Amino acid sequence: MSATALRADGQAAGAAHAPTPMSVAEAAPLPDVLPPVKPRRGFIGFLRRNPTIAFGAGLLLLMILVAVFAPLLWTVDPTALAPARRTREPSAEYWFGSDMLGRDVYSRVLYGARVSLIVGFSVALLSSAVGLAIGLVSGFVRWADGIVMRIMDGLMSIPPILLAIAMMALTRASVQNVIIAITIAEVPRVSRLVRGVVLSLREQPYVDAAVAAGTRTPRIIWRHILPNTLAPITVQATYICASAMIVEAILSFIGAGTPPIIPSWGNIMAEGRALWQVKPYIVFFPAIFLSVTVLAVNLLGDGLRDWLDPRMAKSV
Repeated sequence: MSATALRADGQAAGAAHAPTPMSVAEAAPLPDVLPPVKPRRGFIGFLRRNPTIAFGAGLLLLMILVAVFAPLLWTVDPTALAPARRTREPSAEYWFGSDMLGRDVYSRVLYGARVSLIVGFSVALLSSAVGLAIGLVSGFVRWADGIVMRIMDGLMSIPPILLAIAMMALTRASVQNVIIAITIAEVPRVSRLVRGVVLSLREQPYVDAAVAAGTRTPRIIWRHILPNTLAPITVQATYICASAMIVEAILSFIGAGTPPIIPSWGNIMAEGRALWQVKPYIVFFPAIFLSVTVLAVNLLGDGLRDWLDPRMAKSV
């Protein structure tokens, strides 16, 4: 290396270590405006990011446990009659009091949770499955759309409670018939929701590419359309579950639902309405349990909607 090159390197190194002139001010380091983000992972992190899902699922799980373990929660036979102990106030012996036939209201309310939950979950599952199939066919097969949806529009023109009452009037009172009646009333709403989603999906480029490649229609529906409809139909199923519980209680309250020998929240409230002014606890306790259960399902549905919808995401 030449002497000139060594001199130039020495001058450059000296300039790098030279002190800053007094006339030049150094800027202070910028503070951290945003704190470091600590990603929350795992199940606990998911619950912290989605408190609505956590609260709603917790309440619903509590009601399910109450229904499943009702025989172990210091209950008695909910159909046992004790005329000598009728209309007892809530006490240590009768936690929720007794009705006009001497039956323990606490035991009847806990066992009644089974009927409401079975009806709610069954209607949500059946109506979602049937409505999904109808919506997929109606939304993707153009020639079937006009026929199927006109039938669904005709069913939707009838209020669900009136349609359920009409169905129950043609059959005998039972839990199975209540489930079938409410399911028939809810299927049109699910099918219209799925049809709307399918109508927007079938215009996507990947669907056009699958059609151009010669893919059969059933395979296109199964591989490309169905997975994209699961999120909205899951949220809709939670609202159907809550609605089915309310409709079941209404049917039982007016005597068109489950038989009186089966304890359900609607039956308990129907039997206590005659004594509402003097013995309000007979109606109060089943009404509270019904309200809490419906609230839990609705909160779960709202949380699932916010979680599954990317437009509602709170973080990137």
